[in-house]
Amino acid sequence: MSEELDQNLNEEHKHTVTPINGLYENWFLDYASYVILDRAVPHIHDGLKPVQRRIMHSLKEMDDGRFNKAANVIGNTMKYHPHGDASIGDAMIQIGQKDLLIDMQGNWGDPITGDSAAAPRYIEARLSKFANEVVFNPDTTEWQLSYDGRNNEPITLPVKFPLLLAQGAEGIAVGLATKVMPHNFIELLDASIEALKGVRPNILPDFFTGGAADFSNYNEGQRGGKIRVRAKITEKDKKTLVITEVPYSTTTSSVIDSILAANDKGKIKIKKIEDSTAANVEIIVHLAPGISPDVTIDALYAFTACEVSISPNTCIIQGDKPHFLSVNDILIENTKHTKSLLKKELEIRLHELQEKIFFSSLLKIFIQEGMYKNPEYENSANFDTVVEVLHLLFEPFKPSLYREIAPEDFKKLIDKPMSSITRFDVKKADEQMKNLEDEIKVVKNHLKHLTDYAIAWFQKLKDKYGKGRERKTEIRLFDKVEASKVALANVKLYMNREDGFIGSGLRKDEFVADCSDIDEVIVFREDGKCIITKVADKTFVGKGIIHAQVFKKNDERTIYNMIYKDGASGTSYIKRFAVVGVTRDKEYDLTKGTKGSKVLYFTANPNGEAEVVNVALKPHSKLRKLQFDQDFAEIAIKGRGSQGNIISKYPVKKITLKSKGVSTLSGLKIWYDDLLKRLNVDGRGKYLGEFDGDDRILLVHKDGYYELSSFDLTNHFEDGLILIQKFDPEKVFAAVHFDGKAQNYYIKRFMFELQSNGKKTVFISEEPKSKLLFVTAHPEAKIIVDVLKGKTQIPETLDLVLAEMIDVKGLKANGNRLSPHDVQKVVLEEPESGDEEEVDENESEAPNEETAVETPAVDEKPAKVKDNPVAEAPKPDAKTEPVAEVKKVEEPKPITAKPTETEKPAAAKKDEPKPKDKAEEEKPAKKVDFEITNPDDIDIDDKGQLGLF
Repeated sequence: MSEELDQNLNEEHKHTVTPINGLYENWFLDYASYVILDRAVPHIHDGLKPVQRRIMHSLKEMDDGRFNKAANVIGNTMKYHPHGDASIGDAMIQIGQKDLLIDMQGNWGDPITGDSAAAPRYIEARLSKFANEVVFNPDTTEWQLSYDGRNNEPITLPVKFPLLLAQGAEGIAVGLATKVMPHNFIELLDASIEALKGVRPNILPDFFTGGAADFSNYNEGQRGGKIRVRAKITEKDKKTLVITEVPYSTTTSSVIDSILAANDKGKIKIKKIEDSTAANVEIIVHLAPGISPDVTIDALYAFTACEVSISPNTCIIQGDKPHFLSVNDILIENTKHTKSLLKKELEIRLHELQEKIFFSSLLKIFIQEGMYKNPEYENSANFDTVVEVLHLLFEPFKPSLYREIAPEDFKKLIDKPMSSITRFDVKKADEQMKNLEDEIKVVKNHLKHLTDYAIAWFQKLKDKYGKGRERKTEIRLFDKVEASKVALANVKLYMNREDGFIGSGLRKDEFVADCSDIDEVIVFREDGKCIITKVADKTFVGKGIIHAQVFKKNDERTIYNMIYKDGASGTSYIKRFAVVGVTRDKEYDLTKGTKGSKVLYFTANPNGEAEVVNVALKPHSKLRKLQFDQDFAEIAIKGRGSQGNIISKYPVKKITLKSKGVSTLSGLKIWYDDLLKRLNVDGRGKYLGEFDGDDRILLVHKDGYYELSSFDLTNHFEDGLILIQKFDPEKVFAAVHFDGKAQNYYIKRFMFELQSNGKKTVFISEEPKSKLLFVTAHPEAKIIVDVLKGKTQIPETLDLVLAEMIDVKGLKANGNRLSPHDVQKVVLEEPESGDEEEVDENESEAPNEETAVETPAVDEKPAKVKDNPVAEAPKPDAKTEPVAEVKKVEEPKPITAKPTETEKPAAAKKDEPKPKDKAEEEKPAKKVDFEITNPDDIDIDDKGQLGLF
């Protein structure tokens, strides 16, 4: 019997037992789903992970307007979050540090320096005004039971703002991860408004740490995208660099550690580093003697955490499933969700208003018709009878009511105390219902024009909370820093010519050059072969080394001059060539490739120099002349694989250098890329000219100083440049500036002086509040000045040619006063022709001026200010500080009329030029308007948008 029972039990268990692999599969999927949905990934609608949502709900639950201990908030959140207080505390600190949803009190740490927050018992928190207005609404919230079933918690919070994109999110789940970048508060609201208007947004991240970022490969935040973020590094002087902003995802401590590590590895060379960070980041890097600050800046970007690469991955929860969306699609979805929430709120409000009017109407009818005095009503014994009686009494009035009367409505009437019935004021009730009806009309209008209402909502948030939330991260394009070009020469390179070895470990052999451990070396041998190999401790490159040097990839200016003998024919050939692109560790034959070929003469010329050599031939019966001179400048530069030109068919006895040569290459053509703020030879940006030898670059800054720079491609340039061009010490410039001490406008003509590179020299008044308005080098430039004359302040326009106003004076001269009268506006005109820079079109307005400047019509000069109400404005003096506002004005239409004699420059009057063709005559003048009231307030932006080139 027992055997049969055991057999039956075994049969039953066969159908219930699950294999181990099946258990693991089910459990893993359950666990993965739980981590993805309930732990690590934020929801698209409120942008919060479950723990963050529970913290916010708990803060709202405890909110009484006062600060609560963070420990108490954590304890209250434990009712909803079953994963311990540590995770709640960390999440709460992260929310607080983003400075949007929580008002903080106490030490909440610093994400920029990496300092941790104080213990939760020492810090306090409460909901911000923004959070109270935007995040919560119990009427539109969907609820669910907490994990223990004792409390209700929100499924998602009804956030009426793209919170996910504003705060960003990062989390690692099972099988996937999320990394949403934070975006700018104001830009998100503007983009939401544009999305409501039907324009697809295009938002870019903004980091609270500042810095500069290249978003060219952002890919709308989707997988595969990449962001390059750089610290802000400025050159304090030639020996000191200052880091004032660090990249997102780093801290000042991690940046300093990475710099020290790079210094220890020999990638950079610094003397010391100081962390002076307080309210603002300030890391001071002291350079070692002889180290270039420009190269060090590039090296910091290449070898340290001063530049980081971030790979975004916008994974979110939508419809209880993870989705990978672009940030622009997320913003559109958030905008639609906000619009739907606003609609729900309006519908709820409309229902509330209608219910108030409904009950007020019932009460008014109940009292005015004396229903409470009706004998049947008074003698009714129970509630059901009362309902029947009231239904009969209200029958004539039901058509005017917006819905059927429910028993609960009668219950509210019955519960009204007799004192409130007897004191009922019909007039006051009518006024209240009228107000309610007006509000209903407004709500219905909002529902009818829901898109406009949503736009107004986002605009309200921007106006109310947008102050102080401007963009912190500068959007830039970065040039690619090649590590080999900026790596510090931290090793010494040696070679053994006879044995054919090269490397940094051959300290007893011949020294070649200083280099870095990531450099490559090019080696030439006697047999006419060359090879490029990486710097190592010891490398065999072949016996008979004749030349070795650090190899610069794509270097077209280093020209090699060579004479070799062909092993088969005995003929000697001469050639000039460059080595540009090669494969590492591959031998290249520079001769015809025959056995026995040999190099007779070889030089490497970094700037394409071509020397003269004397070639001595071995005596031969057919030779009349046994030696002759050969100039390498006569030989064309060809590819490394060319055989060259025949120099002699007879055996060569000896080749000696007769005279050193000069470069046969043209000057280096250089452009300036204003986006990257770097020089280049690739044709990007503004062409500066051909540079060679000691040529310099002139840099003029908006603050009224200039400096000279070399044309080294590693140079960095500051923001605020208004002029960059090749320096010509004979070129005459004109400048208009405001003297802060004299409170007057001056014009000067001068030449920039030759000085040492990097020295900053002020060429306007050094008094406080002095301003440079513009500078130009065009010989035919003129200015049109609007002034107010006399006590009656009569407006007058002066047309002045700069070259006639003042002679060329010294650099430090203050110049001549622009006008003895009150200057209201300065318009600078330059002819289109010439190689001068383009002129920025700006104007600065006079104090209290309210009139607009009319755009000149065809064949007209710029119009004067009409009906100028500034006639009574005080004249700027030492006591009255002027206030300036810079405005852009439209460029006048082309002037087709032929210039009169008075409009020609002074030089043209003395020596009349030949008539120009019609196209040249019709070219308009470039104009820049400055309508001036107080130059003390003239604000020139970082791109130097005030001033002439």
